[in-house]
Amino acid sequence: MTRRHTLFGVRLDALTMDETVQRCLEAVRRGEQIEIGMVNAAKLVNMRRDPRLAEAVAGCDLVLADGQAVVWAGRVLGVRLPERVAGIDLFMRLLAAAEVADIPVYLLGARQEVLEMMLRQISERFPELRVAGSRNGYFADGDQEAIADAVADSRAQLLFLGMTSPKKEIFTAGYGKRTGAHVVHGVGGSFDILAGITKRAPLLWQRMGLEWFYRTLQEPRRLGKRYLTTNAAFLAMTVRELIHRTPSAGSANRSH
Repeated sequence: MTRRHTLFGVRLDALTMDETVQRCLEAVRRGEQIEIGMVNAAKLVNMRRDPRLAEAVAGCDLVLADGQAVVWAGRVLGVRLPERVAGIDLFMRLLAAAEVADIPVYLLGARQEVLEMMLRQISERFPELRVAGSRNGYFADGDQEAIADAVADSRAQLLFLGMTSPKKEIFTAGYGKRTGAHVVHGVGGSFDILAGITKRAPLLWQRMGLEWFYRTLQEPRRLGKRYLTTNAAFLAMTVRELIHRTPSAGSANRSH
């Protein structure tokens, strides 16, 4: 059974990366369908502002800590999450496993030119991987049903969504099951990183929880204010939760 904890009112699965990969491969073997939700500090903040996003994430079969700040906040608040399960790392692990096990995959997201660049990179890194289909991520809401049917027709067993939030979560909630994929994993900006458009933070920065800052240095005008605002809001959420969970000295004295 998956170990689940509640943090900021969100149920999170306390899984390691290895356990998550194993759970996904088991779903393929058993013919099950699982939808994966990933949360970082920014998304937890946005879930409080966007009920549709919150509902979509809550409906996922697995909800994982994509951000190091979430793992740290959990420790402060007494919620033990074994490690960060980064969306892009899970993406790469599943591509490697799919190549070995001959599991067909579908790649949905990014601009067309970025998608094509990523597909070339994938063909070099995973030459035996069976890509059942692909499509860029620019489509109207009214096209979602037809796109889900195209994924189903491809018979892909792993579906990766390289789209931003909340679009990928809403697509997963509305049409994940219809795609027929055994695993639906929203990988956000991973397509851009794999294509070489965006550079990922060095490992040390990742371990320090500073990937957001590294991204900000690359696109300060677009991301600076957004990250500072959401990080401040996340810190405030954590402090409020800590105060709420910690009994005051006065209340402790009155209990005697």
